[in-house]
Amino acid sequence: QLQACGGGLVQAGESLRLSCAVSLPTFGSYVVGWFRQAPGNEREFVAGIMWPIGSTNYADSVKGRFTISRDFAKGTVYLQVNSLKPEDTAVYYCAAKLGGGIATTNRAYDYWGQGTEVTVSS
Repeated sequence: QLQACGGGLVQAGESLRLSCAVSLPTFGSYVVGWFRQAPGNEREFVAGIMWPIGSTNYADSVKGRFTISRDFAKGTVYLQVNSLKPEDTAVYYCAAKLGGGIATTNRAYDYWGQGTEVTVSS
């Protein structure tokens, strides 16, 4: 129901656009979030967007560099990641929860994609 792609190996300062194809019940509202997990670290919230109204929320560490957006026609949520730093290296996951606000904890989300790996070299 969620499929993430777009990761890759880039140099510091470069950009990527991650995509999450979302296939969920079309009635009601839901939240799509992006999380990331670096080796040895816990999975952490990166950004979230409410579908369909479009309200967003970001982790402080990515504000000003990452942008989350949605395309209704394509049923896709994007995460534009700019000015990448080596500390952004992680597996990035998209997740969804039905209804409510943008939660920043893993356990609030009901559906998870398989992850896409981002590696940033210095």
